[in-house]
Amino acid sequence: MSDQAEKAKLLRSLHIPGAPLVLPNAWDVGSARAVVDAGFPVVATASNAIAAALGYDDGEGAPSEEMMFVAQRIAASVDVPVTVDAEAGYGMAPEELVEVLIGIGAVGCNIEDSDHADGGLIDVGVRATYIARMRAAAGRIGVPLVINARIDSFFPTSPLAENQKRADAISRAEAYWSAGADCVFPPGAGPDDLRVIVAEVGAPVNAGLPLGRGSLDELRAIGVARVSVGPQLYRSALDHLHTDLQPLLEVRG
Repeated sequence: MSDQAEKAKLLRSLHIPGAPLVLPNAWDVGSARAVVDAGFPVVATASNAIAAALGYDDGEGAPSEEMMFVAQRIAASVDVPVTVDAEAGYGMAPEELVEVLIGIGAVGCNIEDSDHADGGLIDVGVRATYIARMRAAAGRIGVPLVINARIDSFFPTSPLAENQKRADAISRAEAYWSAGADCVFPPGAGPDDLRVIVAEVGAPVNAGLPLGRGSLDELRAIGVARVSVGPQLYRSALDHLHTDLQPLLEVRG
C-alpha cells in the first residue's frame, strides 16, 4: 500500500499549471505499455475506448466489472502510476468506488457529472458530496487517490444553453475543488473558457487536446495542469487497421 500511496503522490505532483502532465489515454495492456515505452510518466485509461473495444456503448454502457478488469490488467502491467476513467461511478457508493479503484492498483480516477441514468447533469451539490466522500474514503484507506472531477457543462450531451455553460462550469469547478478534487476537467471548453476557469477557480485544470488540431503550446500558455486525448488514439489505431486491411481484401479478391 505504501508503494501505491507514493505513486498517488507522484501523480499529484505532476499537475503543474503551465507545464502540464500529458496523458495519451490507453485502452488495453498493449497501448498502456506503448505509452510507457514512449517515455510518458503516467498511464490514463479512456472509458470510451475500453467500452468500444469490449463491444459496448460509452456512457456506462459496459458492465463495471469488465471495465475494472481491463483497468486492473493495465495497472498490473506497468510500473508507473495509473489513473482510471471511472465515468460517473457506475452507480457505486463513493466508498465502494474508492475501494474498487485502489483494490485494482489505481492511484487516480476521473469522475464525471453526466447523469447516464436520467440524462443531463447531476446536481452540483450531489456530485460535490460524492467527491467529498471519495476523498474521505481514500484517506481512511491510506492512498491519496488523485480525483480528476470531469465537468460536463460543455459536453455534447449537456442540456445547458450556450450562454450558461461557462458560469455553470465555474460553479461546478469551485464546488468540486472545495470538496476535495485534485483537478477539474471541462471537456469541450474552448481556449477562452479555459482561461477564465484557470483564472477564477484556482484549481489545476485538465484540458482535452484534439489531435492534429489542438495546440499544446497554447494550453501551456493558458496555464492548464493536465492534458488528455481521450479515445482519439484508439480511433486512430482503428483507422490504421482499416487501412492495412484494405490491401488484404483486394488480394483476396
